[in-house]
Amino acid sequence: MPQHALLYRRPSEPQTIEITFDGSVYPVRLRRHRQARRYTLRIQAATREVILTIPPRGTVKEACEFARKHGGWIAARLGRLPEAAPFAHGLMLPLRGIPHRIAHRRDARGTVWTETDAGGEPLLCVAGQAPHIDRRIGDFLRREARRDLEAASLRFARELGLAARRVVVRDQSSRWGSCSTTGVLSFSWRLILAPCHVLEYLAAHEVAHLVEMNHSAKFWRVVQRLCPDHERAKIWLDVHGAELHRYGLSDGGREVNARWLP
Repeated sequence: MPQHALLYRRPSEPQTIEITFDGSVYPVRLRRHRQARRYTLRIQAATREVILTIPPRGTVKEACEFARKHGGWIAARLGRLPEAAPFAHGLMLPLRGIPHRIAHRRDARGTVWTETDAGGEPLLCVAGQAPHIDRRIGDFLRREARRDLEAASLRFARELGLAARRVVVRDQSSRWGSCSTTGVLSFSWRLILAPCHVLEYLAAHEVAHLVEMNHSAKFWRVVQRLCPDHERAKIWLDVHGAELHRYGLSDGGREVNARWLP
């Protein structure tokens, strides 16, 4: 066996360890990665899962020591995570930045639609049986996100005399959008929860990468041309972006940008 292959082979290792901090016990999932250069801690929202990445030459003993050393960081980050907000009757959910209350209309025709009640409150109505609410709301939001993001991306691409190859909407966890070298633009569907100017900024940001695959001064000049209001959108994401990751979650997690790098 080649010597470099031996570097990544390990006997059976525990998948999870436990650390104690201030009287509380925290499970930490271990993840070995051949490209990691150091031990890294990362938190997932909703499941409150703690993940510790181990570099190729790292050991479980060192990983345990690293996790114990940063028990306070783990406790503090978990304490600041927003609670999960599964799609259910009565939930207040932002749609294009406007709070809507989910209203279950079991016997109504259709799937999901918006309306306003007698008191002027925006509603996001969903028909059918209660077990289908989560899936139907999720499908509706993804469709709306794809429609808005496709329209914005194609419009910005036309302004630059370019063509986006494809627009993809996913539940991206560590970034709001990305642009591949082949011209495929990918976005988080959760942008449909943010105010419209935030979604517009992300579309402009990724379309600008069709010109500059970096974040150089030239890149930001392209963004400024497409979206003069981009600074306001960036500030909104910095302040409120993490909150969007809690919606539609029950026992499934989404990564957030909370990590410890020694």
